[in-house]
Amino acid sequence: MTLRPTKDQLAAARDKVLDDVLAPDLRVLFCGINPGLYSAATGWHFARPGNRFWPALHGGGFTPHLLDPSEQGTLPGLGLGITNVVARTTARADELSADELREGGRLLIEKVIRYRPRWLAVVGITAYRTAFTEPKAKIGHQDDPIGSTRVWVLPNPSGLNAHWTPVTLAAEFGRLRMASTHPL
Repeated sequence: MTLRPTKDQLAAARDKVLDDVLAPDLRVLFCGINPGLYSAATGWHFARPGNRFWPALHGGGFTPHLLDPSEQGTLPGLGLGITNVVARTTARADELSADELREGGRLLIEKVIRYRPRWLAVVGITAYRTAFTEPKAKIGHQDDPIGSTRVWVLPNPSGLNAHWTPVTLAAEFGRLRMASTHPL
């Protein structure tokens, strides 16, 4: 169970780097924008209450039950992993500059080529557009792979992204799950 960090722990988490959940040859490598203070303070990706990543992952059929962020270490056994476009922790993603996102995209490409996941799933269309200089990208499958890795863009699961409901998020994650188990 995720423990709530104190105000001091959240302040100390600024600019920390959260370790990736990563292994070679994963089925899907999920990629957040960057870790928030809550995640850095706990050491778990998508840990902030109200973030809908874990429910969408389960609702989309990727996990046998709803995982707590503290269970992120079980993901590689399911062929899944987590990384971020930018490793640096901030209170909000809008604290990142366009240059920082583009540099993060360049480093992410290197990581994808090294670890060879079958799919890279970037959660956050605006960050994807900036990081990969694809201003017209839309949610879903992207035409240009990274090496042999196919790319899918998912909606940002933050609770601040009210345009996507838990049901529609889970459905989009489910579309990716189907694509990741069957050829397009």
